[in-house]
Amino acid sequence: MGVNFTEGRINNFKCPPNKKQIFLWDSDVKGLGLRATPGAKVFIFQGRLNGKSFRFKIGDSRTWLLDAVRKEARRIQSLIDKGIDPRQDKQDQLQKTEDRQQAESCQGITVKEVWDIYIEKRRNAEKNGWGARHYLDHIKISQPGGTPVLKGKRLTKAGPLAALMPLKLSDITQEVIEDWLKTEGKNRGARARLAFSLLRAFLKWCESEKEYRGSIHPNVCSSKLKKEYIPKMKTKDDCLQKEQLQVWFQAVQGLNNKIISAYLQSLLLTGARREELAGLKWEDLNFQWHSMTIHDKVEGERTIPLTPYVSFLLAALPRKNEYVFYSQTAADHKISEPRHAHNRAINVAGIDHLTIHGLRRSFGTLSEWVECPVGVVAQIMGHKPSAIAEKHYRRRPLDLLRMWHTKIEKFILDQAGIAQPEPGQTGLKVVGE
Repeated sequence: MGVNFTEGRINNFKCPPNKKQIFLWDSDVKGLGLRATPGAKVFIFQGRLNGKSFRFKIGDSRTWLLDAVRKEARRIQSLIDKGIDPRQDKQDQLQKTEDRQQAESCQGITVKEVWDIYIEKRRNAEKNGWGARHYLDHIKISQPGGTPVLKGKRLTKAGPLAALMPLKLSDITQEVIEDWLKTEGKNRGARARLAFSLLRAFLKWCESEKEYRGSIHPNVCSSKLKKEYIPKMKTKDDCLQKEQLQVWFQAVQGLNNKIISAYLQSLLLTGARREELAGLKWEDLNFQWHSMTIHDKVEGERTIPLTPYVSFLLAALPRKNEYVFYSQTAADHKISEPRHAHNRAINVAGIDHLTIHGLRRSFGTLSEWVECPVGVVAQIMGHKPSAIAEKHYRRRPLDLLRMWHTKIEKFILDQAGIAQPEPGQTGLKVVGE
């Protein structure tokens, strides 16, 4: 049974000392009540939703006027009539207010400021943290340019994302991205494709962070823009033919830097990814049991054979630090940019075009000449197993891999006119001498 709420009745309503709480219900608005405890009085609303009763706190009686609290009670009842839970509605309103306040506080923050926070957090994440190569891609793709390169007199070029870095995060709209893509997609399509992908991941991360969520415009990096302004990536098919192996080896062996020379030859003869081999450490090599452990992006690490010629190359290298392919100029003291040396070598050899990744592709292609099982090649190269049998049942032992890998190496060396060394051999000779 309710009573008509008045200011006097509300002020005089108190909880007796011997009780934990008592209630007073309004006769004017159904469901509106006043709950008194020994220390406080609050307006509440009691109702039913989906067959279950619930109580909802409106607010302290000292801060809510009677007309305002009755209006709020009627609003709550209207939500219930629509099947909306007022408790969830309150949470949603609080979240919207928080997002709006956060967005207002981030109005002046630039893309560059958030970008730097983003790449450091993702690089140092305990789970699924970035590798060195992926981190370097983010640095290069956003660099402003204009700084001297380590070698030569030229200056670095601005990365594709450099134009967006000074903008406010809240100013990144679909129109801005569209204008940016029109220029970058036309001038450097491959780099624009990478930049677009990294930017989209960055903005998705911003949406997941409450600090920046309210500053992000929805769907600014739509797939439609990518299809319209970025040229389709052409399938790469650069690969050494067996007829080119002799001139390629001669040119690479003629490089002044013997560490880069050994690195390039090892890339071809192992089929490894460039960063995997660049990170090879002396502790990863076992010259006694002819094996090497490569840290890869698929399984974490894989152990492959240390074939006779590769073993000969690596054993002859100087041990300057923990890395097999030492670099005096690189910041982390391991080889980082072999492309320039390789481009000089293929120019000498008269080979029109061959990328560093093309050496990995060449290993897979040349292995077919010795009729090596596809699964063996995939396991050596660190490809994901494709067939069910490969995925679940066939993990070949190292000695079986070594048999086939040695055959592949011998075929490549025979085409290059190089004799494959015997175990323990300390010198090489050209076939036919």
